[in-house]
Amino acid sequence: MEGDVRREKIIDILAKSSRPVSGTELSELLGVSRQIIVQDIALLRAINKSILSTNKGYILYHESRFKCKRSFHVFHDDSQIEDELNTIVDNNGKVLDVVVEHDIYGQITVDLIICSRRDVREFVEKIRNNKTKPLKELTGGVHYHTVEADTEADLDIIEEELKKKGYLI
Repeated sequence: MEGDVRREKIIDILAKSSRPVSGTELSELLGVSRQIIVQDIALLRAINKSILSTNKGYILYHESRFKCKRSFHVFHDDSQIEDELNTIVDNNGKVLDVVVEHDIYGQITVDLIICSRRDVREFVEKIRNNKTKPLKELTGGVHYHTVEADTEADLDIIEEELKKKGYLI
């Protein structure tokens, strides 16, 4: 299968999927190696396709022009990750990413796309089960989240709740 055709099929698969699709799953569907899929995703991103790589797989993200976004500068320890993320999703927010400002590497951004308590639980379980450290550990717990919500009022509520819990910097 020619590269251009394969990349169109990747876009089609992601567009029709209601959940993230792993690189392994894409490679099996298209009969190529996972490395080819990774390269195709990089090429698609280079031409400005909205493909996000989450901890569950790839998604095609359609940014709504009607959604509101805000970046929250936060700090907490590992035991508070679940509460912080639940505070956001419980108040109609979607956590798009986590961002840290590293002294050497500069800004590091990782897409999360956490929309529900189930997403939060799966994210926290993945951290525990893989015995990995969250990205915020690179900066002593200080990080940012870009949060999307339907209204500015929702974002105001999220900000107030994060402030009440002492997470907001």
